[in-house]
Amino acid sequence: MSNSKIVVIGSSNTDMVIKMERIPKPGETILGGKFNTAAGGKGANQAVAAARAGGDVVFVARVGNDMFGEQAVDGFKKENIDVKNVLTDTTEPSGVALIFVDEKGENSIAVASGANANLSVEDVQNAREEILSANVVLMQLETPIDSIRAAAKIAKEKNVKIILNPAPAQTLDDELLSMLDILTPNETEAELLTGIEVKDLDSAKQAGKILLDKGLKTVIITLGSQGALLVTANETELIEGFKVNPIDTTAAGDTFNGTLATGLAEGKDLKNAIRFANAAGALSVTKLGAQPSAPSYEDIKLLMKKDS
Repeated sequence: MSNSKIVVIGSSNTDMVIKMERIPKPGETILGGKFNTAAGGKGANQAVAAARAGGDVVFVARVGNDMFGEQAVDGFKKENIDVKNVLTDTTEPSGVALIFVDEKGENSIAVASGANANLSVEDVQNAREEILSANVVLMQLETPIDSIRAAAKIAKEKNVKIILNPAPAQTLDDELLSMLDILTPNETEAELLTGIEVKDLDSAKQAGKILLDKGLKTVIITLGSQGALLVTANETELIEGFKVNPIDTTAAGDTFNGTLATGLAEGKDLKNAIRFANAAGALSVTKLGAQPSAPSYEDIKLLMKKDS
C-alpha cells in the first residue's frame, strides 16, 4: 500500500435496520423482525471502505449536534479517517436511514437527510487544499449538487481524479458529467441517466456508450454478483464478480466505490482496481449492516487469492 490520499465528500447517516422474512407492502405491518443500528450514509460508507482497503482518507461532511453525530465522528476516528472537515450542524439533526432487509438479502431504504442537506459550497471550498493534494476525489448524490459541482471544479484545477457514484439515482447535466473521470452507476442509475433499461450485458453496454457520448471518459456499471462493466472509448469489458453467499446487500455499492478509489489512488490500473473493488463488494454482502460490512485490506486480498 503506497501513498493513496482520497477525499470523500458526502453523507453520514445512522442506519436503523430491520431484518425480516420479506419487505412489507404498502399498508402492511409485519412482526418478528430483528432490529439493529449501524453507522451508514453513502459518503461515510465509502470513506470507511476506502480506509479499510488501505487508503489515507479525508472526509468532508456534516453531522447533527446530537448523539448520532458524535457516534459517527468517533467511528471515523477509529478508522483513522481525517475528520477536520466533518462539521457539526446546529440547525439540523444527523441523517438517518430506515432499512428493511429480507431473507434473500435484498433491501428497501428510506432516508431523512438532516444535516447532509446543509453541506455547502463554502464547506467544500474550505477543504480546497485537501482536494488539490488528493490522488482521488470520491462523491455521491446524498448531499447538494452545487457542492458536488464545486468540488469537481476544484479537483479539475490539478487534474485530480474524480469519481462520482450517481446514487441515489437522479438526472445530471452534461456539464457536470464532462468534468468527471469515472462514473459508477448501477443498473437503475444507468437507466435514469440514459433512458436505456439495463436488464442484461448488451443493454448495459448500450447505456455505457450513451454516457460516453455525454462527455464521460470512463463508465463502470455495477451489475451486482455479475461484477462490473467497464466502458471506455477503446474497450468494453465485464470484470467478473466473486461468488459468495449474500446476507445483506446494503452498502455493497458503497464498498465497491470506496475500494475502487483506494485501488486507483494506490496506482492500480483500472481493471485491477475494479477487481479489487469487486472482491470488497462481494465480501460486504456476507455481513449485516453498512459500515460494519466493509472488509479489511487483508480479507480482500485473501478472497482475490482464493479466486485466482
